[in-house]
Amino acid sequence: MTAPKYHTKFGSLAHFEKGGVQSITDDVKHYAFSNCFDIASRARPFEKIVFGQNQIYVLETIRAEGNSPWYTCAHDEFALCMDGEVEIHLIQLDADQQVRDQTKNGAVLVIGEPRGQPMGWMKIRRGHQAMLPRNSAYQFRAAQPAVLIQQTCKGELSIERWADICQTA
Repeated sequence: MTAPKYHTKFGSLAHFEKGGVQSITDDVKHYAFSNCFDIASRARPFEKIVFGQNQIYVLETIRAEGNSPWYTCAHDEFALCMDGEVEIHLIQLDADQQVRDQTKNGAVLVIGEPRGQPMGWMKIRRGHQAMLPRNSAYQFRAAQPAVLIQQTCKGELSIERWADICQTA
């Protein structure tokens, strides 16, 4: 017996098909991220647009283009590169710039230039994931438009545009 062949279509910012509701056979091979490219194609650089939510936890699509502001967070976050190439620069923040309220969810902007111990930087490409440690400052840098998915908790920078991104017909 020959094993069934699956063809995975992986989109990009330059070429994607807008997702929709389709019947599936509940085989996990049929699940994939779909609308992140459509969302990023219409987003301003570094908007954190929510496209998935489970209680306080969210997935945000981010169009990376140029240099982002510096962000920090009271909890760990993760960034997954879906298209392109992104550098992530990290600084372990001095105590006075860390988020004091450890129950505060989601990313916040660092006030002023980040102060603290440089932690280095990493370059991620399609399929690479990076951990963004709590109480560190991070900055995304992309020479060409790229797409990130960020796993975090919903916070003050999370943007909800459900009417624009959900299929209604």
